[in-house]
Parts: sequence; C-alpha cells; structure tokens
Amino acid sequence: MRAYNGRCASSSCICISQLISVALLVGVASASQLAAPAAKPLLTLRGGAYPAPKAGYHALAAKGAAATKQPVVPNLLSGALAGAYVCFGAVLSITVASSLGDVAPGVQKLVFGLLFPIALLNIVATGTQLFTGNTASVAAALYEGLIEPAALVRNWAVTYAGNLIGSLLFVSAFKYTGLLSGSTASMAAKIATGKCAGGFGPTMMKGIFANWLVCLAAYMATLETDLAGKIMGIYICISAFVMCGFEHSIANLFLLPLGQAAGSEVTMMDTIMKNIVPVTLGNIVAGAVIFAASYSFLFGKLGGHEKDN
Repeated sequence: MRAYNGRCASSSCICISQLISVALLVGVASASQLAAPAAKPLLTLRGGAYPAPKAGYHALAAKGAAATKQPVVPNLLSGALAGAYVCFGAVLSITVASSLGDVAPGVQKLVFGLLFPIALLNIVATGTQLFTGNTASVAAALYEGLIEPAALVRNWAVTYAGNLIGSLLFVSAFKYTGLLSGSTASMAAKIATGKCAGGFGPTMMKGIFANWLVCLAAYMATLETDLAGKIMGIYICISAFVMCGFEHSIANLFLLPLGQAAGSEVTMMDTIMKNIVPVTLGNIVAGAVIFAASYSFLFGKLGGHEKDN
C-alpha cells in the first residue's frame, strides 16, 4: 500500500512538472508572436539630419537675439563661467604638454590641440556666453533686424567683462593650488612671452583666423542636438586653430596673466597693446564680418533674402 502511494505521489509530481513545462512553452510561443517595436532610424535617434545652411544661419541669429535678452548680472555670471571653462581647457593642455619632456615642438602642439577643445565643449553644453562666439551670433541677430545696435554693444561688453573676471579669478585660484610650478610654470611663461613678440598686424590676422574657426565650431555645435554631434562639430575646428598657433582673445585673458604669474617678463602694457587689443579686434572682424555678414548676404537680409523663402 505504501509503495502504491509512493508511486502515485511520484506520478503526480511528474504530471505537475509536465504541465509547468507545457505552460512555459506556450508562454514563450505567445511572446514570440507579439509584434516587435519598430526600430527607429539612426538619424531620428540622434535628433534628425543636420539642418540646411540657411536654416542654420537663422538659428544662429535667433540664438544671438536670445543672448541679448539676458539681464546684466546673469549675463556677467554666464560670461565668468565661460571664461573659467576656457581656463580648464588651457590648464589641461599646458599641464599635459609640458610634462612630455624633451620632445619635438610639433608633438607639444599636437597634444595641446587635442586637449584644448574641452573648453568650448563645456561652454556649448552648458549654454554659457563666450564673447568670441557672440561676435557672430549677436551680429547675425542685428543684421536680421532681431535686435538694436545698443543690445549688441551691451551684450559684447558684459560678456567680455564676464569672461575676463572668470579668467582672472581662475589664475589666482590655480596659482593658489601650487600647481603653477616646474614644467607647467615654464611653459606658461614661455607662451605669454611668445604671444607678445609679434607685430600688431600679424597678431590681428591670427585673431581673425582663430575666431573664424571658433565661429564655425560654435555654429556646427549649436545645430547638433546630441552630445556626440556637438563634440564632432567642436573638436576639429578648435584643434585646428590651436595647433596652427592662431590667437583667441578670451584664452589669452587667462594665458597672459598666467604667464606673468609664472615668471614671464612681459608687462601688463605689453599684454594689452601687443596681444589683447589686436587679437580682440581680429576676433570681432572674423565673427561679425567674415562669418555673420557673409552668411547674412548669402541667406539673410544683407543679401535681400527672406528667412522663409
């Protein structure tokens, strides 16, 4: 009798196991018959196709108009943050490039150029205001009748002042860390001395070339909607201007005082008259004339074109 009961229990367990297996198989089969979600195209996942140049130019003008609407104090803070982000890129580049030791100058330039683009990436990703980029976007807004000249002057002045404040505070903070020493200090001093060695005209031309590339980088990055696209838009142009030895006014607002703090013999008047003034003028010509005015003539009101035509 006990054996009989044991056989019954064993048979029941087998039946239950078989029922569970059948149920699982039915469930898997049913799930496999459910419609799979349609795969999204790659362009949709990354925000769509890159806009046409005309649409991109008018988006840049709209961005410039929005920048002028920011009140003075937030604009100043935004500028200070952007200045600090440029400093992070410069410090990273100097620290790594100077630690390479006795290598060919081209290697140091290459490393400097590969690392510095983090500066503009931080600015574009956070939406802070950089003077050099605003020379194009705010000028475009003026050409398209979106703002008055006074708004352009106010934005450029406040943004430049904010960039300067952020840069000078960063110099003091970085010197306080004790990291401005050894090869880092030597390279910083050498950079500052070299930036004040050229004539007014050649230095201004370096400023034109630099901001032409910076405006292209900011333009492409602004139109992209995902981080990967922004990185690609920024990286090549910024690396190019750095490795070519062109001059960026806001970067120099940090590099020149940093060089002085590191022991460079250039004077304050040298930094202003031999670099800051010609480079700033060159940056303005590149952004407001070569870039913004050219594309307004091609796609905007300077060329008699309507936005939607």
